[in-house]
Amino acid sequence: MLTYSQTAAGVYVVRTIMAQFDPEAGAKAEAQQKALAASTRLKSIFGGKEKEDDEDNWDEEEQTPESRGRVHPEDLILSQYEQTIAMEVVSPNEIPVTFDDIGGLDGIIEELTESVIYPLTMPHLYSNHSSLLSAPSGVLLYGPPGCGKTMMAKALARESGACFINLHISTLTEKWYGDSNKLVAAVFSLARKLQPTIVFIDEIDAVLGQRRSGEHEASGMVKAEFMTHWDGLASSTKSDGHQRICILGATNRIQDIDEAILRRMPKKFPVSLPNSSQRRQIFKITLAETKLDDSVEPSGKPAFDLSTLVRVSAGMSGSDIKEACRDAAMVPVREHIKNVRKSGQNVSGIRSEAVRGLQTEDFFGQRSAHKKSPEIALHAKQAIRDRDEIGSDRSGSTEEVEEFDDEERTRA
Repeated sequence: MLTYSQTAAGVYVVRTIMAQFDPEAGAKAEAQQKALAASTRLKSIFGGKEKEDDEDNWDEEEQTPESRGRVHPEDLILSQYEQTIAMEVVSPNEIPVTFDDIGGLDGIIEELTESVIYPLTMPHLYSNHSSLLSAPSGVLLYGPPGCGKTMMAKALARESGACFINLHISTLTEKWYGDSNKLVAAVFSLARKLQPTIVFIDEIDAVLGQRRSGEHEASGMVKAEFMTHWDGLASSTKSDGHQRICILGATNRIQDIDEAILRRMPKKFPVSLPNSSQRRQIFKITLAETKLDDSVEPSGKPAFDLSTLVRVSAGMSGSDIKEACRDAAMVPVREHIKNVRKSGQNVSGIRSEAVRGLQTEDFFGQRSAHKKSPEIALHAKQAIRDRDEIGSDRSGSTEEVEEFDDEERTRA
């Protein structure tokens, strides 16, 4: 007769041998790891919010069903497709961008806050007044590249208070027929479980572009599936109520987006090239932590003249201004390193306090060793921008670019 321990050992050995010959053993182990990673990520994101809610002295009777609608992370039961989408949920603590870091878009930020964030996160404040004041089903940010559309989405993920899903196009792409549709359905099913939810799709024209007769069947099915769950028959029910899901899209090719998709995005915000006041604000934010030269030249002009930079940067995007500031900030450091090397001192012993402040000439390359081959200057960037199809004429800006070549030659 075999003892109990011998029997248990035999069963374990048999199971181990059978597991080695199981063709789905690897897939099962991968599924378990994915489920564990998805649950761990959701707990790490929403666990801190649950603690903050417990610390607030809210009376349960005063809380509305909408404020208590989110499922606790430990009670979530996710399918294999929802687990894939759960890895796209963004933690607000991982994003260093806030609305204060965005310059020149105060009007869009205010309207986004009042018409999207508040109705989405606090629906009881609006539904009691009027049923028309619900959050829009979709928001579109469009405009030339480098004007702050994606940066706006980052700040929205940080400060909205809603669940934020950063949906990548590669996440919806599967080799098996029909899996992409199931992933699209999982986006909305997971968003309903975690609502209020904002789903962000960057370059939305690439995945939800115009439907054509010659496109691949799988691509058309994904678009149809997306629109069905977004604003279809089952998007809102009498028992569950209207879904609090907002699709946030960003694009610089609004003409390529399907008309049915545009209809589902009633809020459209043009993010065009910045005007003079917006560029001034962008310069101030970008150079906030940069050492500036506050001295005055013999001619009576300040060494760092912000007004000059604002005038000459007309037609440039916020990204162009940031890169120009980055190039200019390197000039004093490079100049100080050259002086230290000429004096025979050790470069590793350089102190940051010894580096001079940033001057206006640093943006034009006037302090470079060879004046005939200056560094990247603002007027050179502007000349390239003028030749671009996405110029200031198409973005709504009517400012003229001032030329400073003659003035700079006179100074030299």
